[in-house]
Amino acid sequence: MTTMKKPTIVQCPTCKANVEWGDKSPQRPFCSERCQRIDFGDWAKESFAIAGEPAVDTESMDEEF
Repeated sequence: MTTMKKPTIVQCPTCKANVEWGDKSPQRPFCSERCQRIDFGDWAKESFAIAGEPAVDTESMDEEF
């Protein structure tokens, strides 16, 4: 007897739509290219940030140039 695996479903980080994690969803975990681009734009605008000290000291970089 062959058991069918239930697909893994995740929520799109942008719009919260359900997305099947697999080849049918090439933009996973996003539901669409649109949601993927919205998320990328938020990172580019620095709306999102990872807590912690900067990895590079930008003040000392300015002095070198």
